[in-house]
Amino acid sequence: MVKNQKMLYNYQEVKIMRDIRIEKLASNLLSHSINLQKGEKILIEIIGMDAIPLGKELIRQAENIGAIPFFNIIDYEIMREMLTNGTEEQMQIYAKHDLQRMKDMDAYIGVRASTNTAELNGVSTEKMEMYNKYYTMPVHFEERVKHTRWCILRYPNASMAQMSNMNTESFEDFYFNVCTLDYDKMSKAMDPLVKLMNKTKNVHIIGEGTDLTFSIEGIPAQEYMGTFNIPDGEVATAPVKNSVNGYITYNTETRYNGILFNNIRFEFKDGKIVKAISNKTKELNEILDTDEGSRYIGEFALGLNPYIERPIGDTLFDEKIKGSFHFTPGDSLAESDNGNRSSIHWDIVNIQTLEYGGGEIWFDDVLVRKDGIFVLDELKPLNPENLA
Repeated sequence: MVKNQKMLYNYQEVKIMRDIRIEKLASNLLSHSINLQKGEKILIEIIGMDAIPLGKELIRQAENIGAIPFFNIIDYEIMREMLTNGTEEQMQIYAKHDLQRMKDMDAYIGVRASTNTAELNGVSTEKMEMYNKYYTMPVHFEERVKHTRWCILRYPNASMAQMSNMNTESFEDFYFNVCTLDYDKMSKAMDPLVKLMNKTKNVHIIGEGTDLTFSIEGIPAQEYMGTFNIPDGEVATAPVKNSVNGYITYNTETRYNGILFNNIRFEFKDGKIVKAISNKTKELNEILDTDEGSRYIGEFALGLNPYIERPIGDTLFDEKIKGSFHFTPGDSLAESDNGNRSSIHWDIVNIQTLEYGGGEIWFDDVLVRKDGIFVLDELKPLNPENLA
């Protein structure tokens, strides 16, 4: 009996702690990330049933604010069935209704909690391209991104814990540390880097299997500190579209359209990816041939989150790894627009800490970061020990 009571107390303590952290996360999302106001309409979209507790808390707090919440639940198993034999007309009608709903919204929070990250694996490239063209591009890239205040995040479930090679309880602790850090403090530390990048003309990146040169002159740099993604922690810009030359070898795995890629290597000439190889070279090139903009880079960003030290196979986390950068084929960000247009936006990460082979980033022939550590005095507040 005593043992059973102790187990019950432990369970209750864990549940109370989880509830407190969910309440804090929901509050941060609504107040800091999207600044939801009374009378505004918000769409809370959940992928996977594991995120229901956060969805309920978001609706409760949105109603307390006086906002008007709406919800949508997506299941990837059902979506896979639809996509497998989907037609253009079907995708267009599906998008038409969701697009109208998105146009009615002032804000959007997307919570992803799929129990199988590879659920869409096996859907043909042709069908995924159709879905991205007729649904993802108009509903999300054109409407949600450009016309709502939005934030996207994952939810800590067993699938993510397994992907991270962690037990569920440890992963939850890691997740909430990463996602509820002091983003205001991070934002202040980012300001000098934004200022420097806005003055920079040329970038040179050196590392294992990597020697890239490009210009960022005239492309605004933007800091991201919990307003679009949770977790967050990056400063992003984009290369001048035709300026990229050289080659890059990415040292993290990445998943696109349900396919897991590793050892991706791109060669560039005048901005365009002229050669691309990986463990799945055929599928890689099929994605890069999606449209005219798919072989050009739409984003260059530096990862800064002090709590994220290694890849876990999830882009929202991996692109924020301290000491990393990502170099993104596809559509450019509205805040750092280099004019490239594409229905893909693929954040692929290269880590430059010593553990992952090191590397250097130079701005206008001045060494800015070496082996993942900023070396300029004005940028040292961005080093991990100062942000955690």
